[in-house]
Amino acid sequence: MGAQLCFEANAKAPREALRFHAEAKGAQVRLDTRGCIAHRRATFHDGIVFSQRPVRPGERVALRVLREESGWCGGLRVGFTRLDPACVSVPSLPPFVCPDLEEQSPTWAAVLPEGCALTGDVVRFWVDRRGRLFAKVNAGCRLLLREGVPVGTPLWAVMDVYGTTKAIELLDPTASRLPTAMPWDLSDKAVPEPKATPGEECAICFYHAANTCLVPCGHTYFCRYCAWRVFSDTAKCPVCRWQIEAVAPAQGPPALRVEEGS
Repeated sequence: MGAQLCFEANAKAPREALRFHAEAKGAQVRLDTRGCIAHRRATFHDGIVFSQRPVRPGERVALRVLREESGWCGGLRVGFTRLDPACVSVPSLPPFVCPDLEEQSPTWAAVLPEGCALTGDVVRFWVDRRGRLFAKVNAGCRLLLREGVPVGTPLWAVMDVYGTTKAIELLDPTASRLPTAMPWDLSDKAVPEPKATPGEECAICFYHAANTCLVPCGHTYFCRYCAWRVFSDTAKCPVCRWQIEAVAPAQGPPALRVEEGS
């Protein structure tokens, strides 16, 4: 494949937050500027992505399914590889991680069970010191996906944004309030965000309607999408800096707005 294997078992990878490798990605993958969101633009394949650094045994890789696309069979694949993505020849990447990349390289991946990772679900996967690949969806039970992953050499996480899975986002698994799932469907099937009427705009994007309540502070200055982004990024209300425990649909006009004549 024109890639380089890493054999240095004691390589000291920095404990920086996981991101997608900026260059080693499938032909249909588009990344956001932070390197945390991977979106497959077309077809159902060519959605392979890698972590930018090796992942230690026992270290959880956490991601959220952001979007789904109907009409395909199968979905997200996850696993680990000894391929150093910095040395991967991008044109030689196959369209599928299972079985293509597995057959061409020392890669161990598995398909999540049908219907197991839907829009909004948080998926964690890891390999333990016995070489077992596990996954966990939201607060569900631990799933054994496969065995026999060698852990004596550095391993990079590999994911395939395949089939019904359209977009995923890497999360920080050490965050104190890592959400178990998104409260709303943000897939292409979801109702589009309404454009705001004058005076009711989201305080972040200034375009969509402020229709979301931050819990427990009650501020409702934000659209659904921006409120969720704040929740996942900082979990602090931009207005009062209270810790956000949840987001919910707002009832009525934005909270704490100064009424005319007051």
